[in-house]
Amino acid sequence: MEIRSITLFCEPQFNTTDAGRFFDAAQGSFHLPVQTTRLAMPPFPDWWDDQAQEGPAEFANRWQQTGAQYISLGPVKLRHDERWLDSIPAILSATDSLFATVEIADQVGQIDPQRCYHMAGIVQQVSTIIENGFGNLYLAALANCPPGSPFFPVAYHQGGPARFAIAVESADLALKAISSGRSLAEARQNLITAIEAAAEEIAQDAHKLAEAMGIPFGGIDFSLAPYPSDDKSLAAAMEAFGLPHLGAPGSLFTAAVVAEAINQADFPRCGFSGLMLTVLEDSVLAERAGSGLVGINELLGYASVCGVGLDTVPLAGDISQAALTGILLDVAALSVRLDKPLTARLMPLPGLKPGDLAQFNFPFFADGRVLKVDNQGVGAKLSGGARLTLQPYHSRGR
Repeated sequence: MEIRSITLFCEPQFNTTDAGRFFDAAQGSFHLPVQTTRLAMPPFPDWWDDQAQEGPAEFANRWQQTGAQYISLGPVKLRHDERWLDSIPAILSATDSLFATVEIADQVGQIDPQRCYHMAGIVQQVSTIIENGFGNLYLAALANCPPGSPFFPVAYHQGGPARFAIAVESADLALKAISSGRSLAEARQNLITAIEAAAEEIAQDAHKLAEAMGIPFGGIDFSLAPYPSDDKSLAAAMEAFGLPHLGAPGSLFTAAVVAEAINQADFPRCGFSGLMLTVLEDSVLAERAGSGLVGINELLGYASVCGVGLDTVPLAGDISQAALTGILLDVAALSVRLDKPLTARLMPLPGLKPGDLAQFNFPFFADGRVLKVDNQGVGAKLSGGARLTLQPYHSRGR
């Protein structure tokens, strides 16, 4: 287990010297290895000046000098003009350290089909920024996502005083806890106990850092994030319950058991704190998806009982804007009806077709294969419809 990121949430005017002091202190404050230190800001349309002399590359470089390895610019919210979406490809083209997001459903149940269609077009554009389609690592759609989650790309600041939060890489913890259980109940309890023990040590370190730096601690996102080796796979952890493979009947049940164990654990939580079934970051999941055992619909099903949504999903380079729109609409609907945060980080890979091998020279990605998706996509009623509000399932009338 490691700390995936220590994320500092602050305003663009935050003192860079203070940020540097924080990141320096943060690197040596935890008993676990710290992979990255990151910075998350409020929604960028509220403060970004696209006419300023400081361009995206200069902005990123200034903050990287403080120790922020990656910077989230925050989302284009539904309340923002759509022109801000069109600025994203140029911003992401300028540097490999900036992340951006687009809200497709908000926290009061509004879904914007036109925004989904526009976002799908931006995903297509960003897929061509880097020859192998890697650019969409830095872009995601958000549905019903509040501020304060330390995982990227979703991370953004609510505004006001700075704070920090911790994101963990802990699928190996889940695999060990579940594998050591002799029964379902024992495996579940092992996972709860292991999460609480690990989180307690992290929280103790974090509170000491908060006191030393005068920056409040915002909690731990204890999502069971994987690393692309079989011993650090969340899919392998779920299979350790006795599944023949992820995607087989019983997979949704195991997803629910794992998610509920995270809910039962007592720790200072933030963000998703759920399943992180990220296709290209999980070697076992990448293999199951590449073999056709797990597809988009299965991933959405697992997200319904607590996951982050669709993440690092390899898609055909020629996938249509209408097909991408349909996927985004499904994520938005699931998020609103279940009243839970979800994201979609979709990765069309130029030149590749369903079943083709997807390889990246990136330590956090496993080799995978392009998933098959119906390329017909949604029609004009769904891709250009007016914004509408859906009520959560639990509030339905009679």
